[in-house]
Amino acid sequence: MGEIVVAFDLYGTLLSTESIAKELASHFGQEKANSIAAVWRKYQLEYTWRLNSMKHYEDFSVVTRKSLLHALAEHSVSLGDQDIQKLMEAYDHLSTFPDVNPALKRLENNFNIKCVVFSNGTKTMVANSVDRSQDLNTSVFQGLVTVDAVRAFKPAPEVYHFLAQQVGRAGQEDKIWLVSGNPFDVVGARACGFQAAWVDRAGLGWQDRLGREPTVVVKSLEEVADAVERHAGSR
Repeated sequence: MGEIVVAFDLYGTLLSTESIAKELASHFGQEKANSIAAVWRKYQLEYTWRLNSMKHYEDFSVVTRKSLLHALAEHSVSLGDQDIQKLMEAYDHLSTFPDVNPALKRLENNFNIKCVVFSNGTKTMVANSVDRSQDLNTSVFQGLVTVDAVRAFKPAPEVYHFLAQQVGRAGQEDKIWLVSGNPFDVVGARACGFQAAWVDRAGLGWQDRLGREPTVVVKSLEEVADAVERHAGSR
């Protein structure tokens, strides 16, 4: 069936951005920390979409810091520069979701599949997150593809075209699988001709009405290898 490229989104798919709440809880208590973490993530993504619309680019670490400050202000709280920096550094040590490493271990033994990380983060930020995560099995990944060179964010088409070029699949986009827990990422990939597995850990079902549906919906990353192979074998 030939080698298939499987590109994993990082934040919200492999690494849980909710785990940052542990650091926030030391300042605000767990309940408020959970709320701040959720709003932080919301604005982190919203800022990237705004920047795309304005044809402007700021690297993801800057976006992440600014969205944190927005989330804190929305909760009528603040932190000093040192505490802000500690929270930013905590992004280098995010926890994995429980289904991640079993899935990656299985994919590591499949020679028909080449795995890469594909992220909005800067190269430095993504490398730090991958290398310093205390529980992420990184041996399966054969590359890290980030948006720095493109100076745009998902779901801009040029980001997905760049991924295809980087993995040697330009013109063969249907042999690339995006694996993401973020619906906007799935829609962006599908618009560019990719296959896509949406990770629906909450079991809510696909609700996005803006673009093409995912090729498959999985409730766990452990289903990804089967889904990819089953789809490739049926074609």
